[in-house]
Amino acid sequence: MKIYFRLLSFAKPIEKFAIPYIIATMLSILFGTLNLALLSPLFETLLKTNNTETTTNVMTKVSKETSSFDILGKFRQLVNESINNVGAEKTLAYVCVIIVCSVLFSNLFKYFSQRTMEDLRVHTLLNLRKSVFNNVMNLHVGYFNNERKGDIISKVASDVQVVQFTVTNTLQVVFKEPVTLIVYIIMLLTISAKLTLFSLLVIPISAFIISKIVKRLKQQAKEAHESFAKMIGFLDEALGGIKIIKAFNSSERIKEKFNQENIFYSNLNRKMVRRQQLGSPVSEFLGVLMVAVIVWYGGKLILHNDRSALSPSDFIAYIAIFSQVMRPAKALTDSFSGIHSGIAAGERVLGLIDTKPELTNKPEAKILVKFNTYLSLEKVNFFYGEKQILKDIDIKIEKGKTVALVGPSGGGKSTLMDLIPRFHDPKNGKLTIDGNDYADLTVESIRAQMGIVNQESFLFNDSIFNNIAFGKPNASFEEVITAAKIANAHDFISNTENGYDTNVGDRGNKLSGGQRQRVCIARAVLANPPIMLLDEATSALDTESEKLVQEALNNLMQNRTSIVIAHRLSTIQHADEIVVIDKGQVVEQGNHTELLAKKGLYHRLIEMQTFND
Repeated sequence: MKIYFRLLSFAKPIEKFAIPYIIATMLSILFGTLNLALLSPLFETLLKTNNTETTTNVMTKVSKETSSFDILGKFRQLVNESINNVGAEKTLAYVCVIIVCSVLFSNLFKYFSQRTMEDLRVHTLLNLRKSVFNNVMNLHVGYFNNERKGDIISKVASDVQVVQFTVTNTLQVVFKEPVTLIVYIIMLLTISAKLTLFSLLVIPISAFIISKIVKRLKQQAKEAHESFAKMIGFLDEALGGIKIIKAFNSSERIKEKFNQENIFYSNLNRKMVRRQQLGSPVSEFLGVLMVAVIVWYGGKLILHNDRSALSPSDFIAYIAIFSQVMRPAKALTDSFSGIHSGIAAGERVLGLIDTKPELTNKPEAKILVKFNTYLSLEKVNFFYGEKQILKDIDIKIEKGKTVALVGPSGGGKSTLMDLIPRFHDPKNGKLTIDGNDYADLTVESIRAQMGIVNQESFLFNDSIFNNIAFGKPNASFEEVITAAKIANAHDFISNTENGYDTNVGDRGNKLSGGQRQRVCIARAVLANPPIMLLDEATSALDTESEKLVQEALNNLMQNRTSIVIAHRLSTIQHADEIVVIDKGQVVEQGNHTELLAKKGLYHRLIEMQTFND
């Protein structure tokens, strides 16, 4: 229940919906019960005769029933008075009009209660999905290295939907059905207390049987959600790596992998649905069985002329009302079977919401307004789990200088680059900017000073214009064109079907690798940050484009602080300082000429001309 109430908190302010829902539901239940209760006076009107004995018995019963607060008895009294005053035929017409009005009001208030509940459902889904997505966006970059993307997508999309329906539907059933059940039982007690106490034995019996049926649903539901997340993960990987799959003729193997998980998920769902569906016929059978027993018992009373206990018209109304008692009882048992799936999904969703980002701003964190002098890494150590990636890194980067990071593959260059915009925090040591410890500054203000062009050129499924203006949404068309020209992208953009309004497709797959990279460079140019982080920005370009873009990058890096991961001599030889990193350590540091003269690792890498990250 703790998880349920936690999920229910996303419906706040719940009173905005609960109060009108309660009022509308109560009125709907009262009018709906009245529809059935009026059957007794209706049949009594039809069966009314001039027989003195019958009239006496009826009036005696009316007197007995109206001796206490009894709506049915009061109405019967009014019916009999009407029969005596205006006749049975007109009274029958009056009763029918009242029943029609009662049905109208019952359904009208039912509509308003359902509409209010739908508003609550939408409101809950909005808040829940917003909270999940916001927390995902706040998580540190390292979190996504350890989690399957498909699992996260499943929680944000599918699990949230399950939780939303479970929370609101259960809330609806927990209030509406018990109240309906209570009102029905009160009406049945009014008609015949003896018969009602006997008939209520079915409810605890039904509840016990249903609880046994749905006992394992929660565990199965949790397994089903995890299996669905795996399928989403397979789908995401298959779509992202479709070229590799086809290139290695692995389509059948991937299809079989997905199909196996699909079979497992389908079988699990089949078992869950069978258990859920078993509850409905069981409760319905028990209800019909009880109605049959009541018909037998009540009919025997009537056949023995025990009309002081139950009249024929009351018996008809009693059967009609009791036949409806199992509907709310059945809805309650169904909701208990359905809530297990929602709670299982809720645990997964809340687990994602409760995941705390490792990088958070201190309460008193300052905003870095401007980069003025230098950026430094001091005795920085970094680990992925138990494995140490960087060890005692000491680098000072002066404003306006270009620093190139080079070294063998797996040496830690990309990890070091990720520390600079504070995608991760070091385990030991510290990073400072203008003498301010990163930990004392807001993450947002640090990243506002930096522009990034990654080795993997990622574009959003949007227009070229919006991709370039991503870091500066209010940029003018002229500013975007200027940035594109600097990145040597304007010409090819102008030749596309819709120019700057051309959609680049999923991850930019409508553009070539070189075109995507140039758009990414234009995006960084437009943001115009004082610090540029370039992770092998020219790696995806052909020779001609590389030359043009490298020239543009050289112009861009003038009077700007640039940190470049480089593999090619043309990219790094003009750097003010070159930092050679091997096995997580700085092994050499200096400019191109100085490092060549040392005849060390840098000299060997230059001779090999194979720099790989």
